[in-house]
Amino acid sequence: MSIPSTLQTGWEEAVAVRTRAGLLRQTEVLQPLPGSRPCYRDTAGMTLLSFASNDYLGLARHPALRSAAIESLEGGEYGAGAAPLLGGVRTEHAALALALAEWLGVEEVLLFGSGYLANLGILTALVEAGDQLFLDRLAHASLIDGARLSGVRFQRFRHNDLAHLETLLQKPTAGRAWIVTEGVFSMDGDLAPLPELAALAERYGAGLLLDEAHAFGVLGEQGRGSLAHWGLTADAVTLRVGTLGKAFGSYGAFVAGPRSLMRWLQQAARSYLFHTALPANVAAASRAALDLLRQGEALRKHLGDLRDTLQTGLQGRSYLPSSTPIQGLILGGNDAALQAAAQLRAAGMYCPAVRPPTVPAGQARLRISLSAAHDLHDIEGLLAALQGVDGNAR
Repeated sequence: MSIPSTLQTGWEEAVAVRTRAGLLRQTEVLQPLPGSRPCYRDTAGMTLLSFASNDYLGLARHPALRSAAIESLEGGEYGAGAAPLLGGVRTEHAALALALAEWLGVEEVLLFGSGYLANLGILTALVEAGDQLFLDRLAHASLIDGARLSGVRFQRFRHNDLAHLETLLQKPTAGRAWIVTEGVFSMDGDLAPLPELAALAERYGAGLLLDEAHAFGVLGEQGRGSLAHWGLTADAVTLRVGTLGKAFGSYGAFVAGPRSLMRWLQQAARSYLFHTALPANVAAASRAALDLLRQGEALRKHLGDLRDTLQTGLQGRSYLPSSTPIQGLILGGNDAALQAAAQLRAAGMYCPAVRPPTVPAGQARLRISLSAAHDLHDIEGLLAALQGVDGNAR
């Protein structure tokens, strides 16, 4: 079937506009190289050390994950072949969900295909007509999309601004109120003031939905995330969403909370009902990762040492001094960020420019993502490669 020229002209012009503005984004193929360090080979044959991965503990290359995945394949099945409620659940899924629930001290965990699917599912399943949603201004796109799909009126409060949030909560509403935030924000790397948010939720009878994608594995005792970091109990929030594709080094996601709530999500979360269950070998690898993650205090300490070294070297620069592995070097204009990424690439380092709409206009940056698989020599090399990087160009 031929494409009508009127349609084709529309998207071709849209791509051209983005290209002229320095906003065009494209994928590229990176082949992992052997070894524990996050090194890849691009299609031109260049070896690149990545500072872009969310594999915060370096577990994606750990032999225990590979062994667990291979062992689970001995039954001869790779894909689950069905949705969870239509026979797609295997022993490995059940074992992973049970282990995650025990780790977090919750009644039950429900597995999803990805964090994006999980956030779409919970918001569309829990929020009803007449309810109000209050999202942090820097909440992830999946949370914003879930709010839109819920069909209810939602408002975004200024980032981590408790006074602004309380002003919104004070306004009368016919239904329930829901506060939506991240434990660690994916672009700035800063933390939500969770004790104060939990107190506000309790004061106004609001639900508190917490996305822990970038917190699990990194924060708190045994990597239990924001609640452990702040010394809060599991009932401080309504539910938590976690991903298995970041600090776990695997793939998939989960929602953790009360059993009654998990039962409802099984009935009403469309992104759970209609997705094919994760391959059992992926679940097996995730459970192996959980064992490593729980015992990963040395990895978390090493990650903190790398962060401190990087921050010391960035003194005097326009960077976001996060206490997490996410370190944002603000360059301002799109061209400046692209030039900085190209300069790092020429030095054998992969750290793509992050530009609008992922971040606000005028805040294009390098999102430097650290991993326990890096060493101090890697950080010193990165700092040397950043010499002469300037911001503020268009």
